[in-house]
Amino acid sequence: MQTLTLTRATNLFSQHQDDRYLGLSNHRLCFLSVHPASPPPLLASKRHRLKLAFVAKAADSTQPSSATTSADKTLVPDDEFTLAKVSFGVIGLGLGISLLSYGFGAYFSIFPGSEWSALMLTYGFPLAVIGMALKYAELKPVPCLTYSDAQSLRETCATPILKQVRNDVIRFRYGDEQHLDEALKRIFQYGLGGGIPRRSAPVLQMIREEVTEDGKYCLVLVFEAKALKLSDFEKRQEKFTSFFGPGITAEVGKGESENLYEVRLISNTSPNLSSS
Repeated sequence: MQTLTLTRATNLFSQHQDDRYLGLSNHRLCFLSVHPASPPPLLASKRHRLKLAFVAKAADSTQPSSATTSADKTLVPDDEFTLAKVSFGVIGLGLGISLLSYGFGAYFSIFPGSEWSALMLTYGFPLAVIGMALKYAELKPVPCLTYSDAQSLRETCATPILKQVRNDVIRFRYGDEQHLDEALKRIFQYGLGGGIPRRSAPVLQMIREEVTEDGKYCLVLVFEAKALKLSDFEKRQEKFTSFFGPGITAEVGKGESENLYEVRLISNTSPNLSSS
């Protein structure tokens, strides 16, 4: 059933509005409006319940996906203290200079303990020299970015060589010109036929631990090479695989910046096989 209501209303528009839209002025208008009968209370309540249930279901379906995405790419802070992060050059130089300073001060009676001045001078001088030598030959560790999902797979899926490479480049080294010097020398064949000049050798800038799309552990080596191109890395991709193998597959790609190149060392060990 529908009800008809006859409504009389006065003109609410001004003179120029009436002329623009209606073409009428100072006339009373009659509006005939048709109002449907109000639905039964039962149907109205069902309509509201269906709408609320749809909104709640849509909200629930969007929340788990965002939480999973943020958890997969969480960086693990490198705040663990180890002896590998300590510079022996700084320690030796600091102890040597401290002993020399106090020894000279005690010898000239500026500080107490003049009877120990000769001993402090005797040990302070070689410690200072050794500290300066270590500081000169020091090779600082490179930054390491580790994602939480890769950290959980490192012990079970990473090969012993990948673990050794990671541990070697994140600690202080002494006497080496650069990190992975022996590996790069064999792969790029410095000064040999088909090789590159040593001055054009790539320099390791950082490493990154991540998980591939198929769930395998991957150690990414990021090199800076201003004199090389991507093709120089691509034609040595098999050499990267054979040197850092067995049990890995090497992939070469372009880095984020112009002179950066990435070598991805992917472990062939599947997480499912290692867990079983």
